[in-house]
Amino acid sequence: MGLLIQISQFFLSLSLLIVLHEGGHYLAARLFKTRVEKFYLFFDFLFPFPNLLKFSLFKWKKGDTEYGLGWFPLGGYVKIAGMMDESDDKEALKQPVQPWEYRAKPAWQRLIIILGGIIVNVIAGFFIFAMVFWTYGEDRMSPKNMPYGMHFSDSSLLDEGLKQGDIIYAIDGIEIDNYTSIPRNLLLDDVKTISILRNGSSLNIQMTPLFKNKLIRAAGAGGILEPALPPIFDSVVPGFPAEKAGIASGDVILSMDSLPIQSYQDIQERLTKPNQTYLFEVKRSLDTVWISITCNEEAKIGVLPPLGKRLEALGYSTTHVEFSFAESFPAGIGLAYRTIADQVKQFGLIFRPSTGAYKQVGGFKRFTELFPEYWSWQAFWKLTAIISLILAFMNFLPIPMLDGGYMIFILFEMVTGRPPGEKFMEKANTIGFVLILALLIYANLNDFIR
Repeated sequence: MGLLIQISQFFLSLSLLIVLHEGGHYLAARLFKTRVEKFYLFFDFLFPFPNLLKFSLFKWKKGDTEYGLGWFPLGGYVKIAGMMDESDDKEALKQPVQPWEYRAKPAWQRLIIILGGIIVNVIAGFFIFAMVFWTYGEDRMSPKNMPYGMHFSDSSLLDEGLKQGDIIYAIDGIEIDNYTSIPRNLLLDDVKTISILRNGSSLNIQMTPLFKNKLIRAAGAGGILEPALPPIFDSVVPGFPAEKAGIASGDVILSMDSLPIQSYQDIQERLTKPNQTYLFEVKRSLDTVWISITCNEEAKIGVLPPLGKRLEALGYSTTHVEFSFAESFPAGIGLAYRTIADQVKQFGLIFRPSTGAYKQVGGFKRFTELFPEYWSWQAFWKLTAIISLILAFMNFLPIPMLDGGYMIFILFEMVTGRPPGEKFMEKANTIGFVLILALLIYANLNDFIR
């Protein structure tokens, strides 16, 4: 059920952003009195083969434009008269130029039409961020407000001097006020030193290239760090193995198969084998008892850690910041700017083979896993804003077949006074399509391998 909810959120988010992106092209075209022949969510053909399996799930026509829902859910498109696009209608381009066509418009107008989708994605990203700040505010947790320290997701990080339970409280001498900013800073900034608290003592760890590469790998696997949760079974799911074995709410786990337990995450990481029996050392009030629990076929035992108010009672202090309507807009713009800047930095890491970042490029599965396994409008809108800005950045890349590729061709025309040749455009678009298809296959193959 959790996976279905993740897929539903991703599918709804992507559909909304496709409509917004293509709507940007549509509105810009209409602004300059350019005819838009089709506006489709999803393709009504087997992309990228415009004449194969052509049909719509439904469609209607209003004015000169046919609106519809295609059957192939890999994107969407607007067909602008007089423009070579996904539909690849070359016959129409052989006809005399008409005043309502894209090719009849001056270069600066065509440039705005091409950039319309990117502009809308950027505006949507910052606006959604602003509304999330205004509606939900922001929760911030100082690293020093983590009684059980931090849990590091990849054991290889422990080889670089970290220990489970350490607290990263400063980066290059600057103290952290919200732990969620730590992964971004470590991955994307040129960090030299991290300061940690360990058993009440402070020490510094140097960031080596090897350390950074391990951080990138850990982030690619799902995350670098999170607050270590207390090893307490706060609630027990009825009918699951833990309840059947006699686990009670409030039980504190001291060890598991004679290995000491420091956090709830330690327990989760060791529950890996379906139908496996584990021996738990449990502290209950003043007593210590030993309980054997056999996992179900999904390697779960049916327990939950303390959350929300229960965590606050244990010393996890969170600061909630509210934003007025006016304050939400600069906050949204700032977060949108950082998101795009982060995309540029991540793109740079991918082209540095020594970092191994290229191995972490993900496809549809990776994007789906960004969404929680439960329906959360706050998470949905924040992730939709992030994906909108990612789409803007990706479309801005100067690759033929993407908006950025068309932009380069138009800028070339504006500088030289003549457009690129038709044969050159066709070859460039073919190369661009091959590159995009190769990237799509590579990204989703990475998901499959992982």
